[in-house]
Amino acid sequence: MPPAPEANPAPWLLIVDPQWIFADPRSQWCSPFFPAAMENIARLAEAVGPERTLVTRWLPTADRATAWGDYFRAWPFADVPAEDARYDLVDAARGLSAHPTIDEPTFGKWGAQLAQRVDWPANPRTHLLVTGVTTDCCVISTVLPAADAGVRLTVVTDAVAHSAAENGPPALHTMSLFPPQVDLRSTEQVLTRGG
Repeated sequence: MPPAPEANPAPWLLIVDPQWIFADPRSQWCSPFFPAAMENIARLAEAVGPERTLVTRWLPTADRATAWGDYFRAWPFADVPAEDARYDLVDAARGLSAHPTIDEPTFGKWGAQLAQRVDWPANPRTHLLVTGVTTDCCVISTVLPAADAGVRLTVVTDAVAHSAAENGPPALHTMSLFPPQVDLRSTEQVLTRGG
């Protein structure tokens, strides 16, 4: 008989795509908000611990026969092998998790790999603290399908990095429209309230 799910499990910290392609100022996808977000991510990771921290990577392995082919034609600088250094984790993200990275060829990271890692749906009280890059692409694309599945999510507003100043607030606003599955909190609020 499988063990009963925890009544109120500790949250998981999810760090979406903390990779050089989003952090390097020479990259066309560099987020100017990445360094500040990464500082708060490090604080959260220290509080949560490596066993409850998960890190994802976006890799350029999608089928080019689909609309992804158009995407890579629009962004040829990113159309390189997945082993290219620009897809490596930034130094500050290395070692934050005790688990292997969850690698996906999709903007959103909610899927079979992530669900299995957090033992969903066996633990229906699963709670994800969502951080990472970018707020208006991979973060929102992860949050909304997870919310649809019934996962509890807290988007940590100062631990996500927007692609540009004008793009972050609309994405945060959109995610705020999905309570109670999704709530928005600052790093201080998460640390003070314990998740």
